[in-house]
Amino acid sequence: MENKVKIGVMSFAHMHAYSYASALNKLDFVDFVGIADEDGSRARKFAKEFNTKAFKSYEEMLASDIDAVVVCSENMNHRKHVVLAAQSEKHVLCEKPIAGNLHDAEAIIEVAKRSHIQLMTAFPCRYHPAFVSLKKSVKAGDLGDVLAIKGTNQGRCPGGWFTDLSLSGGGAIIDHTVHLMDLIRDMTGAEPTKVYAEIDNRMLSKDFDDTGILTVDFSNGMFVTIDSSWSRPNSYPTWGNVNMDVTGTIGTASMKMFQQKIDYYSDENKGFFYLYWGDDMDYEMVKSFATSIHKGKDVEVTGEDGLAALKVAMAAYESAKTGKVIDLAEY
Repeated sequence: MENKVKIGVMSFAHMHAYSYASALNKLDFVDFVGIADEDGSRARKFAKEFNTKAFKSYEEMLASDIDAVVVCSENMNHRKHVVLAAQSEKHVLCEKPIAGNLHDAEAIIEVAKRSHIQLMTAFPCRYHPAFVSLKKSVKAGDLGDVLAIKGTNQGRCPGGWFTDLSLSGGGAIIDHTVHLMDLIRDMTGAEPTKVYAEIDNRMLSKDFDDTGILTVDFSNGMFVTIDSSWSRPNSYPTWGNVNMDVTGTIGTASMKMFQQKIDYYSDENKGFFYLYWGDDMDYEMVKSFATSIHKGKDVEVTGEDGLAALKVAMAAYESAKTGKVIDLAEY
């Protein structure tokens, strides 16, 4: 029988850790070896739920014979955990954003190169069929030359450490911009060149950003606007969206990523909800990472992809602070 690839999860701090762990449990060529977390009770809780081992420390996990880890810690802790994994020569799938600042992102990429490990940035939206179909149309020239893209990634404020700038590195802009920026780079093959942004805290009036609009120029002459906000109230029927409207010289296309849903009205909860039943992009992304490690192939989404997306988010903060357009070549 073919050997399985052994993968563990480092930290369950991020909400996506649960779905990534679920994906690991479903893959028949993966041995989900366990969970390590600075919060031991959290590690034990989820290890029991997933019928796997709770390691006493990250070091204990990394000293085992695992092949790879999924890092789902707070943004500002990504560097620490990726460095630990790389020093133990374990491949890494790192939750987005790749880091809470550009210095840490660059260090993560450098340590991965020195350690000769595979480093993948977790951008699951690339694997959703709605985006795959849109990308195929754009690449085939069905829309002609792309002139402009309007993107939205609007959601509820997740709370917790996401609103603690010492752990997150930023609010809605760092959290939501990177998804759309990665999709646009992947779909068009163009690179962002200039960023202008207006950012505020209009929804919750706290010390973190919860609303923002970016305008980004690209190397192929197109421009992009992105609404990266935590602008959904708690009463909204779903957590948020990932949408794009693409305008080309001979056609237009619209993508609403999470439309595979049921409209659900609950007398018990006195509310209206969207129940998503559609394709599992987290599963497809984790499968891609695990397959790359299993087969000894390069990962499909690199650390450099993570850095490129993060650079736009950080330039947006600089633009909002200074009121100026930021030239990414000089940033």
